Amino acid sequence: MSSISQFRKNKLMYVFHVFFDVNSSGTIDKKDFEIAIERFCNMRGWSDDTEKVEKTRSCLLKVWDGLQSGADKDNDGQVTQEEWCAMWDEFSKNPNAAQEWQTHYMNFMFDLVDKSGDGAIDEAEFSEVCQTNGVPPSESSAAYNKFSNGGTMKVSRDKFAKYWVEFFASEDPNALGNFIFGKTSFD
Repeated sequence: MSSISQFRKNKLMYVFHVFFDVNSSGTIDKKDFEIAIERFCNMRGWSDDTEKVEKTRSCLLKVWDGLQSGADKDNDGQVTQEEWCAMWDEFSKNPNAAQEWQTHYMNFMFDLVDKSGDGAIDEAEFSEVCQTNGVPPSESSAAYNKFSNGGTMKVSRDKFAKYWVEFFASEDPNALGNFIFGKTSFD
């Protein structure tokens, strides 16, 4: 883990704690994904839409299976902070060889945020998802304005995919991808 700077470690741990370890146990396990499924479906009002609930469940459980397979080196059913950082460090060495679950999760997040389904993320959509995960509105708004150039740049799936790689792999504190999870500083 020595190749990860403190800056990148701070980014990775932010996503670990805010978006993955949703039950705050200190590790990521299947229960976190069960809670996240419920949270996201409730946020979108899908509790009565069995098809969308099942699609979300299927996608996120595939993400869990892939994450566990790729990061849970001691096979204890939990991904520790060290395992998490080591996995993303490997990703940063060759982002084009992303594990399937990483691509599934990236696409899931884009689709979740793009509530309107118009192929682009707008500020209201972004802020809603961030706030559901505890990010203050002012911070999510500031983050959106950074990676969208003040709202002037369309944040398409392709642009989001570029930002995704920047978030997980870049050591550059000014990379626009640093802001796609709603935080503006990782000091």
